[in-house]
Amino acid sequence: MHSSPPPRPGRRSVLRDVAFLRLWAGATASGLATWALPFVLGLAVLDGALTGARLGVLLAARTVGFLAAVPVAGVLADRHSRRGVVRWAGLAAAGAAPLMVLGLGRSVPLMAVAAVVAGAGQGACRPAFQALTAEVVEEEHRRQANAALTLAVRVTTLAGPSLTALAALSLGTGALLLGIGLLWLLAALVPGPGARLGGEGTGSGGRPRRASVLAEFTDGVREARAHPWFLAGLGALTAVIATGYSATGVALPLVSRDEYGGEVVLAAATTAYTAGALAGALLIARRRPRAQGWTALAGLAAYGFAPLSLMVQVHPVVVVAAYAVAGIGIELFNVPWFTATQREIAPDKLARVSSLDFLLSYGLAPVGLALIAPAIGAFGTGPVLAGCALTCFAAPAVAALAPGARHFSRRLGTSSRPVRERDADA
Repeated sequence: MHSSPPPRPGRRSVLRDVAFLRLWAGATASGLATWALPFVLGLAVLDGALTGARLGVLLAARTVGFLAAVPVAGVLADRHSRRGVVRWAGLAAAGAAPLMVLGLGRSVPLMAVAAVVAGAGQGACRPAFQALTAEVVEEEHRRQANAALTLAVRVTTLAGPSLTALAALSLGTGALLLGIGLLWLLAALVPGPGARLGGEGTGSGGRPRRASVLAEFTDGVREARAHPWFLAGLGALTAVIATGYSATGVALPLVSRDEYGGEVVLAAATTAYTAGALAGALLIARRRPRAQGWTALAGLAAYGFAPLSLMVQVHPVVVVAAYAVAGIGIELFNVPWFTATQREIAPDKLARVSSLDFLLSYGLAPVGLALIAPAIGAFGTGPVLAGCALTCFAAPAVAALAPGARHFSRRLGTSSRPVRERDADA
């Protein structure tokens, strides 16, 4: 068990900590930039600067960059400075923005190269930010910190489309792409060093590493295998994202159009999901369940209500309510999951284990999206959605049987933190 230094006297809220606020601002800027790129490129399709096929090429190129960068960044963030990885990843993604503007309407290959670089910056930032949070924030405040980070993501998702559409009325696509580059600059330059747990280069210990990137990533995989609850939870998360999220991405628009005659249910359900996620993050920031692992896995299983509500035509309120429940549940999982990972994983391997998390859970999501439409064509919407719902319910239930899953801790049968700390950061 690796613990942080004791909290400083009188500190009650991480929201009063300048170092965390800098980290939060940088992570929020990177999240907004990550979300905005496909949306702005979609606006370029509406403007005629891109075709739908070319948009697909660019999004695929970004995914390739993300998947290639995540494992390498995890190794580098453990080997060197987490802050340094964030800086260089953000600068690379910022540099991709003007290249994309130059290629807009002129050169798809140039835009594709820029999309790969942008995706690589996004992928490199994810594990580095996760590990940097553990350096900047003391253990007793990490639950609140992770809730604040995920709240920023949800607010961005909720307000981003409207704000970007309004900006598009007076700014062209090129200007919006440059704005994304500025967001990446903020992500690169605003966060400070993780000085509390040894500062820059926590993973290196002052000694050069000579092992290959593959060997060090494999070492991170071994660390993950030492935590059965982590492997089980990651398997459940990957299954839910590959099926439940795919149902939302592909089946929800089809059902909204064919069963409810328009886009109203689609818009209402996606908004309800984000609003539910906001509520879930606020709830878990203030309440720490005794069996936090089982509670988190139950929240993850709640995503099964989303595809379940689409199987037969029901009142639209039922679909909206199901997505609100799914949104609450996903944050009841996310915040304890990130917090437990930061607490239980060896600090010098945290970025590599986090990169494994993002690589599998988000890396396999495009596979689910690619397969669900052909599956619906072959077997019908109802059976495919039933399979998605069953997977969402069953995978977390199986994960709950793993050793340590009850508390997301290897110390079986006991909570990983005293009950008296439950509301310390509320």
